[in-house]
Amino acid sequence: MRYSALKILAEGLTGNRGWKPVWRTPEPKAEYDVVIVGGGGHGLATAYYLAKEFGITNVAVLEKGWLGSGNIGRNTTIIRSNYLLEGNQPFYELSLKLWEGLEQDFNYNAMVSQRGVLNLAHSDAQRDAYARRGNAMILSGADAVLLDRAGVRKLAPFLDFENGRFPIQGGLWQPRGGTVRHDAVAWGFARGADSRGVDIIQNCEVTGFTMQGGACLGVETSRGAIRAKQVAVCVAGSSSRVMGLAGMRLPIESHVLQAFVSEGLKPVIPGVITFGAGHFYISQSDKGGLVFGGDIDGYNTYAQRGNLPVVEDVCEGGMAVMPMIGRARLLRMWGGVMDMSMDGSPFIDRTGIEGLYFNGGWCYGGFKATPASGFCYAHLLATGGPHDTAAAYRLDRFRRGAPIDEKGAGAQPNLH
Repeated sequence: MRYSALKILAEGLTGNRGWKPVWRTPEPKAEYDVVIVGGGGHGLATAYYLAKEFGITNVAVLEKGWLGSGNIGRNTTIIRSNYLLEGNQPFYELSLKLWEGLEQDFNYNAMVSQRGVLNLAHSDAQRDAYARRGNAMILSGADAVLLDRAGVRKLAPFLDFENGRFPIQGGLWQPRGGTVRHDAVAWGFARGADSRGVDIIQNCEVTGFTMQGGACLGVETSRGAIRAKQVAVCVAGSSSRVMGLAGMRLPIESHVLQAFVSEGLKPVIPGVITFGAGHFYISQSDKGGLVFGGDIDGYNTYAQRGNLPVVEDVCEGGMAVMPMIGRARLLRMWGGVMDMSMDGSPFIDRTGIEGLYFNGGWCYGGFKATPASGFCYAHLLATGGPHDTAAAYRLDRFRRGAPIDEKGAGAQPNLH
């Protein structure tokens, strides 16, 4: 079934009796060409592009819970490509370009809203750093506008421009950045993959890998063994646990990242705004809620919940840049488990085990990378070689002395 305005009108006039399930509920087969472990955004996008771009449809996506129960439904929905380093910027620009045509591509309303992303600068040094970042963005084909104080005031007059401790000196604005409805992304990719013959199997937890002669021949699951020519893992914050079942130790730590939504308010935030003197970012949903977040909790955990000190820190950041937020009531909060890499950049690579592939280490950047991650992972699985924009995302880059340290924070995942 293809969705359209005419279809909605026709169904409305006939009692909405013609709608069909968005995807099937198949039983797992004994063998597939590709088994994708993880039914989040990256896993579903990989399956979609394998089928659409490379014609590989004998694919199963295994999800231990329900679609959208992981990080794809637990984030602040921001998309952007305002990166600096050569290993990152072209990849995230590819992702933003895929976002721009995604709804038409998979015929599903993901509510892509390119309202812009504004990073505030609070010192001369930070403004100079943003100028360098903006130039790097432009060189890779992205858009970037360096704003002075007056330019920021015109865009967001409600900010605290009289704050002596955190003076707003300017900002870096990416007009093409914005937000997307997170769970709709999962549903759209799932629908697109399913319609091309991919089996999406929910409530199917991977409990081990079938190994023989140093090669991976499939997976053991809560619903039985499944053989596969290729096994592709992309399970975000559970990466260390799942890859540990194959005897692999990853340069990744799992931390929880909290996010928050306020009560519904009249439109006030024009796009996405980030606080440059602390870690705070905010946007406003279509329902009026202020969606915001900040730092990860410093301890390692697999729990999808956080603690009060980070709640206080995030709210302090909001109050510092826009005191009006103190009048809003907090409606709900949640936590997503982040797979934090040692340099803050991800991995899309084959492992040392034949037939086993890994995608992870996305830190804060997982949601915005969803289309490009799926596209590049599918390219790796289908061709055996990395996509040009993901060539630096190797698992062995630390051994080779080639980290992609976007923040310059060193090998401390809690700082990324």
